[in-house]
Amino acid sequence: MASTDTTAAHDAGSTAAHDAGSVEAGLDALETTATGRAPLRQTLRTRVLPPLIAVVVVLAVWQGLITFEVVDDPTRLPSPGDVWQALHRSWLEGTLLGYIWTSVSRGLLGFCLALLIGTPLGLLVARVTFVRAAIGPILSGLQSLPSVAWVPPAVIWLGLDNSMMYAVILLGAVPSIANGLVSGVDQVPPLFLRAGRTMGASGLKGTWHVTLPAALPGYVAGMKQGWAFSWRSLMAAEIIASFPDLGVGLGQLLENARTAADMAMVFEAILLILFVGIAIDLLIFSPLERWVLRSRGLLVKG
Repeated sequence: MASTDTTAAHDAGSTAAHDAGSVEAGLDALETTATGRAPLRQTLRTRVLPPLIAVVVVLAVWQGLITFEVVDDPTRLPSPGDVWQALHRSWLEGTLLGYIWTSVSRGLLGFCLALLIGTPLGLLVARVTFVRAAIGPILSGLQSLPSVAWVPPAVIWLGLDNSMMYAVILLGAVPSIANGLVSGVDQVPPLFLRAGRTMGASGLKGTWHVTLPAALPGYVAGMKQGWAFSWRSLMAAEIIASFPDLGVGLGQLLENARTAADMAMVFEAILLILFVGIAIDLLIFSPLERWVLRSRGLLVKG
């Protein structure tokens, strides 16, 4: 009888171990599938095709408004063909890339400066209680303030100069970057910090090796939002404070088109501004965000 009980217990233990092993193997397989890269065909079908369809639908609706004379005044809504001709004319004149580069170079340089200021500021606010109580609400308020509000005082303080453009970008982007980093640091588990101190990573070493890597998802989100604020701030500055010596960026191109009542050029400038914003996101921030999520096992599909 005892032998039978022992055999049954052994069989039950073997079954439980086998089930546990199966579950573990299934979880490992699931994790491997989740973190693997998707095939090229799947990527094209899920990421490239949907936006292309959306663009085609928008162009069809746009052209339909013109064809069926829902909007029959070209001074109010130009056709897609008119906008394409404006783009083609700018390309032939050799000014198209100049418009883009003038704005993109300003925007990226201003964003890098904002990153250099916003990162230590965010760490300071996140780690020092007095500083958070003093300027934390101010950063949140500045983040909600429209960037265009900074253009008039920046012109008065700095004049019509590139420094004015960069000041507007900084005032728009620094609060977003700092607040994103603060949010990321607040979500770092205290166990990570204690483990880091136990291993000798304290002070600046702990900040570099423990706090920043652990806060990276929130930090990247803050950087992404900071770029959006940088780009919007720059466009507002170029539209309002247009001056020949500053060069013609996309914002000034839009203002020049408004002054000339050239709606085809207006839409040309709008599409270029939109294109640059999407391109920077797709080329820089989306890959960075996917890398951060994948490295933490948070990205379900490659």
